[in-house]
Amino acid sequence: MRAVLVISEVALACVLLVGAGLLLRSFLRVLDIDLGFQPDRAAAIKVDYDDGNNDARRGVILEQMLTRVKAIPGIEDAGISDMLPLDRNRSWGLAAKGVTYRPQDYPNALVQIVTPGYFSAMGMRLRKGRDFAWSDRAGGQRVVIVNEAAAKRLWPGQDPIGRIAVCGRGEPRVIGVVADVRDTGVEDSSGPEAYLPVTQEGPEGADLVVRTTLPPDVLAKSVMSTLRAMNPGQPATEFRPIGQLVDHAVSPRRFFALLVSVFAEFGLLLATLGIYGVISYTVAQQTQEIGIRMALGATQGRVLRGVLGKTMQLAAVGIVLGTMASLVVARWIAALLFGTRPTDPVTFAAMVVTMTTVALIAGYIPAWRASRVDPMIALRAN
Repeated sequence: MRAVLVISEVALACVLLVGAGLLLRSFLRVLDIDLGFQPDRAAAIKVDYDDGNNDARRGVILEQMLTRVKAIPGIEDAGISDMLPLDRNRSWGLAAKGVTYRPQDYPNALVQIVTPGYFSAMGMRLRKGRDFAWSDRAGGQRVVIVNEAAAKRLWPGQDPIGRIAVCGRGEPRVIGVVADVRDTGVEDSSGPEAYLPVTQEGPEGADLVVRTTLPPDVLAKSVMSTLRAMNPGQPATEFRPIGQLVDHAVSPRRFFALLVSVFAEFGLLLATLGIYGVISYTVAQQTQEIGIRMALGATQGRVLRGVLGKTMQLAAVGIVLGTMASLVVARWIAALLFGTRPTDPVTFAAMVVTMTTVALIAGYIPAWRASRVDPMIALRAN
């Protein structure tokens, strides 16, 4: 029964280790995803202004605001958007002019209304064309920047620059293409997106994004003073590091991986204590037998190898059963994995190495004690 208990503990530890390993590798794969923007050294703060719902006036106000903010020491780039990736979003129709779509197939895209400099502040990559300019004003040619997914969806195999789209209040011309951004979730694939200039489309709020060489807390006072110099009614608010949006998006996966890892550690501890306890008890029960063997010429090394052999037999049975159970459990949690196969060989190999090492360490101490038994004392024991 003691052997069965140890084998069960080892098998359970194997299952928990594999589950934790698969989830941890999935979490690391999520952190390695190309988000399409660079959250490091970027932070956002909500700003308030009164443009009277006038596109021309809005452009003048925001251009002055960004000019003053960029002049603050430590700020490299600044831009404004009414929506941020992994935060809020909205969907509008986005179609290629001249193309007829069935009602159920009419294309949509996530839309953000931004200022010039927003892409640089967010660390987004402009693949083709140009950024918005303050000269893209109301009354002139309406313009739009699309992401790669939208360009492939609307103009497959064609250069989208100069094409006319149907989006928002009119028919803007495509002036640029940016890299795809993970907008709705870190693990969600990027869909079509469109960016419209604040000088031609009314935004729903405004988030000032700055890319800085200094901690956001250090800049907060200077930025707030600049904003309130333009608008005394600017509400007090704090900078949000863009990295917080990413952290919030991956927090459920991080929590689940942490929870399973804690259970795996407890399982490993139980298996270690179980192996140590059983082997120690077995050695104590066989003290006289060990003494007789040593009196008849058995060396310390042979006794040590014998006890460790018994330890590894129990561990081997538990690892084999645990590996089989882990394969079943891994398929059950396949939906929770990202970029990692349920049969990931690295995870299973790491589990086998870990459990083998733990078994050796747990069994070595009682084995070492057994090899140091004094034959005369052992033979006198009852």
